[in-house]
Amino acid sequence: MSRRLLFLVLVLISVGPLLLVGVASFSQQWFAPALLPTTWTTAAWRELLGGPSRLGEAFITSLTLAVFTGVVSMVLGLMIARSLARATAAWRQLGAAAAFLPVITPPIALATGLQFALLRAGIGGTPFGVLVAHVIPATGYAAIYLLGVCLSHDAGMEDEARTLGATPWQTFRLVVLPLLRMPLIEAFALGWLVSWSQVPLTLLVGGGAVRSLAVEVFAFVQAGQDRFAATGALLLVIPAITVLILVRRAGGTVDVAPV
Repeated sequence: MSRRLLFLVLVLISVGPLLLVGVASFSQQWFAPALLPTTWTTAAWRELLGGPSRLGEAFITSLTLAVFTGVVSMVLGLMIARSLARATAAWRQLGAAAAFLPVITPPIALATGLQFALLRAGIGGTPFGVLVAHVIPATGYAAIYLLGVCLSHDAGMEDEARTLGATPWQTFRLVVLPLLRMPLIEAFALGWLVSWSQVPLTLLVGGGAVRSLAVEVFAFVQAGQDRFAATGALLLVIPAITVLILVRRAGGTVDVAPV
């Protein structure tokens, strides 16, 4: 009985806010103490699906940033992880700490530092500058995760392939990539999720010129446009949940060694 009650509480905590946001996206007038909106409307969804809109353009911007962030952080994370896995224990711990630093740094502090650096580099306030800002913490997540995977990876198979005449590229393409296929997909998903809901980095580095979906939702909340904010929030949640489900269905068990 206690387990069922606990499961019910977890379901309410997880699904309840999403249901409220879904109802709010169709509400026109919803004032306390009413349990449901007194007036319903589909204006926010009609605007989103009817053609170019703030939410639609922001969705495309966020999707583009998230995909590129996932790919770049996956590649960089793999390069860093493989290098650290072959290093000595002291260098490995130092490299892992350096990779983990952008992850544990408060986002607002990281965004402030990156804003100064990217403005001096001439890419502040541009989509490319925002992409660079997103890639930095995403690479930290990917490197730490893939480092654990690489430490449990049997490098002897690569050595055997090389002794049989395989080139480094053939060894990487035919041996390493098939073995690390699922960890790489999961590293991509990590980078994708880090970028998808990023607000401080996008807001400060983008300077308000790069309008991602998370930034637009934040702006709608401040402006008191609840139904548009709720619609944008659902657009943020649904793709993220979809990515996690697809990764879970495609993957199996991944062995990860302690760093």
